[in-house]
Amino acid sequence: MNTQWEILVVDDEEVNRESMAAWLREDGYFVDSAASGREALEKTQAKEYAIYFVDLKMPKGIDGIETMMEIKKIYPDASVVIITAYATVDTAISAMKEGAIEYIVKPCNPQEISLLVGRIIKVKNLERENTMLRKKLLGQYQFQDIISKNAKMMEIFQLVKEISSMRSTVLIQGESGTGKELVARAIHYSGDRADKPFIAVSCSALAETLLESELFGHEKGTFTGAISQKPGKFEMADGGTILLDEIGDISPKLQMDLLRVLQEKKIYRVGGSEEITLDVRVVAATHVNLEDAVRQGRFREDLFYRLNVINIHIPPLRERMEDIPLLARIFVERLSHELGKPITGISEGGLKKMMDYGWPGNVRELENAVERAMVTCREHVLTENDFQFLNGAKKDAQEWEIPQSMTLEELERQAIVTTLRRCNGNIKETALKLGMDRSTLYDRIKKFNIPR
Repeated sequence: MNTQWEILVVDDEEVNRESMAAWLREDGYFVDSAASGREALEKTQAKEYAIYFVDLKMPKGIDGIETMMEIKKIYPDASVVIITAYATVDTAISAMKEGAIEYIVKPCNPQEISLLVGRIIKVKNLERENTMLRKKLLGQYQFQDIISKNAKMMEIFQLVKEISSMRSTVLIQGESGTGKELVARAIHYSGDRADKPFIAVSCSALAETLLESELFGHEKGTFTGAISQKPGKFEMADGGTILLDEIGDISPKLQMDLLRVLQEKKIYRVGGSEEITLDVRVVAATHVNLEDAVRQGRFREDLFYRLNVINIHIPPLRERMEDIPLLARIFVERLSHELGKPITGISEGGLKKMMDYGWPGNVRELENAVERAMVTCREHVLTENDFQFLNGAKKDAQEWEIPQSMTLEELERQAIVTTLRRCNGNIKETALKLGMDRSTLYDRIKKFNIPR
């Protein structure tokens, strides 16, 4: 039985209306009928139908095209089939232009109607199934606008929930394209500042003087072109959150200015003497290893500790390969609408091609690759051939050479130090990656006198 799908037949001629309704009921569908466009709209206001069969010529009240247009105002994705005894090219074009999915001519053939309804219902079943699967996937693997099934990312989701309503400064580290701004937005919109401003500033996009004015604002006449007073991004973010993206690129002077803002929670506009008190949560992001930058004297140690109150390290895509199929399919679904191309998925060969690639540009590169493949794709599914452009940038598997005169103990120590750094000192994660028990790892750390 097909009673889950309801159909509305709209025709002012009772014989035609009841005949079609009877045919459809014999096929197992629940069928309503309406003798006019107005009655059809009243029924549509009460509930949505899977398919609407609407007669084109209805002398009393509104005609079929007008009825269809009013139905689509209520349900924009409604499937409407126009029926007419007066078939012309003009009426067919008009019906399809206004959104009819099919145009059929009286007298209707019951077998033709059954096949048509079967095709429409098959599509609707697929759409419903895809929607349910997508909701299930997103419900399980989505947090705010971030999508992942990786264990490390799940830990980040949990941490974001725990810190979202705190005022503590957050430092987000990770390679370009891993989604640092998405994590910053998740922090803001998960907490009690969600209804306040979220302001993002790229610290690498502007010269020192311009960035200073951008962050703190300026007074009228401070410099050539300063024709009026201008509030800075910190003022604009008052009560909310400011994201300082690529914080590792700011100059020594701005590092000192920012340190003062974090300590005193106050700013001065460039060229001004008025002290402005702010309530702003600062989230900083960088692809630079700030600890290395501190050791090399390129970044102030005191500022680093002010920023690094809560540290979030986003793993690169190559360390969470299980996310590639999930993300790729979501990109396909979204881009198919944006590009107007009915591409429904990715073949096993296409996925293998993606899984074999190193993704140095991370999630951003993955999205761009999917879009490029879709633009040139000639089928309804992305295949291995559509991702041939990934060949040139495939990671070469090179044999690692052990440095000369390095002992086995030195090699083991270096492996532990490197993995600890990559895991930001997380013992559980480090032990997992090295394939040893945590107790064994603690013993090795003590034995090799490794600082944490």
